[in-house]
Amino acid sequence: MGFERLAKIAAPGAGAARIGFGLAAVGRPAYINLGRDRDLPAERPVEVMRQRSHELLDAAYAAGVRYLDAARSYGRAEEFLADWLRDRPDAARHVVVGSKWGYTYVADWRTDAETHEVKDHGVQTFERQRGLTDALLGDRLDLYQIHSVTPDSPALTDRELQTRLAELAAEGVTVGVSTSGPRQAEAIRAALAVEVDGRPLFRTVQSTYNLLEPSAGAALAEAHAAGRAVIVKEAVANGRLTEAAERLPAALRQVAEETGATLDAVALAAVLHRPWVGVVLSGAATTAQLRSNLAAADLRLDERQLTELERLAESPEGYWHHRSELPWS
Repeated sequence: MGFERLAKIAAPGAGAARIGFGLAAVGRPAYINLGRDRDLPAERPVEVMRQRSHELLDAAYAAGVRYLDAARSYGRAEEFLADWLRDRPDAARHVVVGSKWGYTYVADWRTDAETHEVKDHGVQTFERQRGLTDALLGDRLDLYQIHSVTPDSPALTDRELQTRLAELAAEGVTVGVSTSGPRQAEAIRAALAVEVDGRPLFRTVQSTYNLLEPSAGAALAEAHAAGRAVIVKEAVANGRLTEAAERLPAALRQVAEETGATLDAVALAAVLHRPWVGVVLSGAATTAQLRSNLAAADLRLDERQLTELERLAESPEGYWHHRSELPWS
């Protein structure tokens, strides 16, 4: 049921519904997005971040956003989202809720933790995290994705895990994967090939795709052609396409000037122009950022502008190396 609802809200012409809201930046006190010292208060206790999350969820829903994205590793994101859904039953009936398992949040609500999350795609981690997600989101969960699958992930070969995931799918929860790293295309294609009892297991793919890192594009187009829903994350490259714009080639600034749009809206619009994209996530930390992101839904770019923007692409290896060095703050 979750897959059908996601496909419906991501249909062409759906406007702001093609932009989802992800809680990675506001479900925990530290993240790797640039500009957090400006976007968030210096002190970030749980209740402050809960309130910020709810403000953003309210604004997103009011603007037409219908896909909401969390993860076990996003601190208390599932908890914040569950509270919001409980307090707003009318809105809860109209949104599609996704979460992810595979990373465990271990920073204990500290911004200066040496390690913030630990990755494991084993069966025991799935069972443990699935129980925690179920306790918070229950039957409100529509989509459960494996977090940051890479080609060497055991999730692509572990038959016991795949059987457990197929059982979850049989209960009505859509099962999907998210991908990260310079070999995203390889991971996507491997995931598309996974079957249980002759049926494809993964029905959604969530991947990093942006003007700096478009290498997964062909594989995502294949996923779309194969009937999978495609969700794009990190469309503004963790702030590199906004905060550091003066260090980018002039194309992004030029298109923003030509269209009268903000840099982030241009970056998101360029992704939305790809015919295989279903939903693009906004990772906004402020309502002003969210409004700016949502403007992308109505922004039209011509072929010349899109071609100029394509020249911003970096090598996958270079992009992911840079990303790995972004500080948690």
